Amino acid sequence: MTIDAFIDALPKVELHVHLIGSASVPTVLELSRRHPGGPVPTTEEELREFYLFRDFPHFAEVYGAVNALVRDPEDVATLVGGLARDLAAQNVRYVELTVTPYSHHVMGMPMRAVTEALDLAARAALAEHGVRLGYIFDIPGEYGTEAARATLDHALQEPPQALVGFGLAGIEQERPKYRDAFRDAFRAATAAGLRSLPHGGEMSGPETIWEVLDGLGAERIGHGIACLADPRLVARLREEQIPLEVCPTSNVCTGQVAHIKEHPLPRLLEEGLFVTLNSDDPPMFATTLSNEYQVAAEVFGLDRPALTALARNAVNASCLDQRGRQTILAEIDALGEAPRTH
Repeated sequence: MTIDAFIDALPKVELHVHLIGSASVPTVLELSRRHPGGPVPTTEEELREFYLFRDFPHFAEVYGAVNALVRDPEDVATLVGGLARDLAAQNVRYVELTVTPYSHHVMGMPMRAVTEALDLAARAALAEHGVRLGYIFDIPGEYGTEAARATLDHALQEPPQALVGFGLAGIEQERPKYRDAFRDAFRAATAAGLRSLPHGGEMSGPETIWEVLDGLGAERIGHGIACLADPRLVARLREEQIPLEVCPTSNVCTGQVAHIKEHPLPRLLEEGLFVTLNSDDPPMFATTLSNEYQVAAEVFGLDRPALTALARNAVNASCLDQRGRQTILAEIDALGEAPRTH
């Protein structure tokens, strides 16, 4: 079995992927043609050029333009179904999908309608594709107090059945001015039983990671690659084994890392940190979860045991129940024990 075949066959869990960012090129083209007149192109060639990002603010601008094409609950369900289909083809067994309900509220969708669409889509994903879903509701940080309040209200008043976590994303440099609002929202969400799963250390320094740990009670951190600038922070993450959702291709595409060969993934592993591999916004970054494993193998030289360990990490870092974890871990271990051929 070649390394590519091994990666294809490896049972996987995806912990860091965004609903809007998961929209395939054909889906985005369909929506842009249905709702013409906006900035999103209506041809494939132009759309791929549209997805060449100058920096993170530009990425956020493009992401917002695509989000504006999602205007009714049927669109939401279509996006979830498309992601489940794509993940099933990569042997993904479980995904924790980040949804930004505030972005749907501003498009005029009521909480109940969004939740019903998410519930319907989760049932269809399992029945049609064999992919189990958990949802993470995240606050778009640059929209501040209003977004924090709306996201929390939706999570507490009209949660989808598969809601497992509460997150915070967006432009990290905007967070300090809304620190108290974010802390209050996370305190209420975790009191209601949701896991604290914010982004941190993607486009800013270690201080953002300290804040999600100490201010938001983070149990898992989206990205976290800036931790390496602070040895004391690295020591804490290693000691507490806080999982980091690492997205190599994403970091290059949004300009956080200059070149894939310069990505800190190998050093994160050398430091003994708890790392998972993820795709973030796969069609926008021309990647897949399987491709992230291939990058780990081809660019960083990770062998089968190391790739297997990353796959196991994702299972163990997930919000799956014990039985669900054991089932996927057994599948991973069975592949690892299979005879190797070349």
